[in-house]
Amino acid sequence: MSPSATPQHLHDNRLLAALPSEDVERLLPQLTPLTFVLGDVIYEPDLPMAYMYFPTTAVVSLVYTMADGTTAEMGLVGNEGVVGIALFMGGGTTPNRAIVQVAGAAFRLSAPALRTEFLRAGAVQLALLRYTQALITQISQTAVCNRLHAIEQRLCRWLLLTRDRVPSDEIQMTQEFIAHMLGVRRESVTLAARHLQEAGLIRYVRGHITILDRPGLEATACECYGVVKDEFTRLLG
Repeated sequence: MSPSATPQHLHDNRLLAALPSEDVERLLPQLTPLTFVLGDVIYEPDLPMAYMYFPTTAVVSLVYTMADGTTAEMGLVGNEGVVGIALFMGGGTTPNRAIVQVAGAAFRLSAPALRTEFLRAGAVQLALLRYTQALITQISQTAVCNRLHAIEQRLCRWLLLTRDRVPSDEIQMTQEFIAHMLGVRRESVTLAARHLQEAGLIRYVRGHITILDRPGLEATACECYGVVKDEFTRLLG
């Protein structure tokens, strides 16, 4: 990660954009713009967190790694929310890892500044708690989805959640990375992606996935995508 080289605005993060102007003005001097590259690790398991991050164009995966090295994604955070909820939930650490899935920008807020703001018990606290409820829904639904639904449906859900957090229909992502996120073999992702491509829903070329037919992708996905999207809309607008 590095200081942001391109201008960005607080309203590029939906959670910040929804705050009253007086809260934004108070937070502004304490927010540092940063740019992430693909694969940046924002925090590691069981290590104290020093900052909370508000993504604007970056997308971050919350990933758990088993003792044997296998991984699976628990949740996805983009411009709708924050990375590092343990800082205001009282834990300070978490057993999972946060990895940048889509390169881009974010704002950083120090742990002391966050705690001071949270203890005001105002609009910032309410927004963070509402977001946490929405994120818990996403994590819970991911667990259900991974247990009950076919890989092709899970891939559609994952592509749609990612698309909701990026500015275009093109997503730069290798099949190996997607396999790690879904907790499946790369060959399984290759087969599922091929089926979606043959159906005219996506185009996949050398690490670039282009969504061609979003309604078709939504129709192929399981109900989990809709459950998560509706809960985020209900809680965050």
